[in-house]
Amino acid sequence: MAIFNFDDSQAIGTVFSVDTATVIIKVKELEKLRKLHVNQLVAIRSVKAGQHLIGLINRITRKASDEENPIESDLGLSGFLFTENILKVNLIGTLLDRHGHKENVFKRNLDTVPEIEAQCFPIDGENITKFMTTISSHENYKVPLTVGKYSIDEQAQAFLDGDKLFQRHAVIVGSTGSGKSWCVAKLIEQIAQLPMANCILFDIHGEYSCKDFKMDGLQHLRVANPSDLGKTGNLENDVLMLPYWLLTYEEMLAMLLDRSDSNAPNQAMLFSKTVFAEKLKYLDEIGDTTFKGSITIDSPIPYKIDNILNDLADLDQQMVEGTRTEKQGPFFGKLTRFVQRLEAKTQDKRLGFLFKISSDELDINWLNKLCDRLMLGTSSNPKKAGVKIIDFSEVPSDVLPLVIGLVARLVFTVQQWTVRENQHPIALLCDEAHLYIPERTNQDAAAELGLKSFERIAKEGRKYGVSLTVISQRPAEVNRTVLSQCNNFIALRLSNAEDQAVIKRLLPDNLSGLTDVLPILDIGEALVVGDASLLPTRIIIDEPKIKPESATVKFWKEWSSDTSKQDIATAVSGLRKQSKS
Repeated sequence: MAIFNFDDSQAIGTVFSVDTATVIIKVKELEKLRKLHVNQLVAIRSVKAGQHLIGLINRITRKASDEENPIESDLGLSGFLFTENILKVNLIGTLLDRHGHKENVFKRNLDTVPEIEAQCFPIDGENITKFMTTISSHENYKVPLTVGKYSIDEQAQAFLDGDKLFQRHAVIVGSTGSGKSWCVAKLIEQIAQLPMANCILFDIHGEYSCKDFKMDGLQHLRVANPSDLGKTGNLENDVLMLPYWLLTYEEMLAMLLDRSDSNAPNQAMLFSKTVFAEKLKYLDEIGDTTFKGSITIDSPIPYKIDNILNDLADLDQQMVEGTRTEKQGPFFGKLTRFVQRLEAKTQDKRLGFLFKISSDELDINWLNKLCDRLMLGTSSNPKKAGVKIIDFSEVPSDVLPLVIGLVARLVFTVQQWTVRENQHPIALLCDEAHLYIPERTNQDAAAELGLKSFERIAKEGRKYGVSLTVISQRPAEVNRTVLSQCNNFIALRLSNAEDQAVIKRLLPDNLSGLTDVLPILDIGEALVVGDASLLPTRIIIDEPKIKPESATVKFWKEWSSDTSKQDIATAVSGLRKQSKS
């Protein structure tokens, strides 16, 4: 049964002009015009029986009276604008009374455009509830995806298409304090309930790693700090070591090589030869017969960095036989600065998770265990938790892009080498993405390589079942290539004009007017646009059951209290230990 049964008396006006997806409606009665508002939904009769075209009011203009002088800007409609009451409507889809065996189906495409003089009706009252209920229908999943309720009808749950949300990448943006973390928590809460959930959240500030953010299906990992270095069993204790041998040749050189050094080519060549020789030596030591004939310099094979350091130091000081006496070797003194940089990196405890590895991480099978923890879905994962939250809050900011890029590259590469029938989709949720997926890298080679990993996932990840969800409070500082590949947007309040402009540029022309509401959205209210949402609309985010540690500090309240606690001594101790534990 059709949900719309409009009577001619309910019409607010008729179509005056049509331009692709934009329609001008002429309204005769001023009283009806007064009851309308911008972004209200309207239905226009289609030329096809059993169909209504659905649109959003973009602009409302009242005709000028005899006493008024029209403004010079005519908004492209010449004198007509001031002699009639008009609405500018952006068409967003078609409602079909029947589509195949289904009744009342809303489609985002436009099969037809309205005829001139076609009647236009407001979607309000009982009709708005019926319409929102229709578009909120969802696939028969045990846990359908929803983040809240529609602002225009709080009785209707706003369901999203979970397949399209992650297939085509997503963006969650909002100024600090807008409710962005609650939105992410609501998403995580529902993903964790799925029997084969599989996603990784990069937690940059530790707000999702607090004691209250726990539930079944969710596990917490953290990158090793100085107190974990050299210990065995770290992975079993939810502590991640990310050993140097996981880095590619280019990533290692980005950390160690000074390109301005005149000896840089020699340093890079000798480092390459030495590392490759050490990888072959390791395979000989373990009696390998599988990999030796096919590895490359970038193959993730363990080797001992101390051996590399000693070999390069020997070459730097090498004396060779001359015609009469010993003379300096071909690389004498040319590796000094490279050796010093490598030595400094290996001794820096802040980078201990890379260089201070134990016998566990030097085992050929350790990489299998790491990938199992990171990439197995809920039912297959040893912890029976498919949502993995990795705490990067103790990682130095100068290597953060490289380290997160390493994890992302590892996940993508393993997916790439998995045969199609065994590929299980995985989503990467990138909190504070502007820190490691930046628009500008300031010529930092390490950050550039980390960024390239995310650019590749954004462009090619869909083919291999790897999804990106970019989460940021500054979309203007996030890489344009990555954002351009995202087809779903959950935008909470954005007060900065540059950030608003970024979102506006990413939306289709006929929907760009929706972004005008971004600076006036309420806390916890979001504009949802994209393939995952049938209707581009405002949604009130539901309160999550598990809450991140992201509450805005109440300065005046805390300053007004005489019982507030401070513990500077513990903080200073943590600063010295580079650990919060």
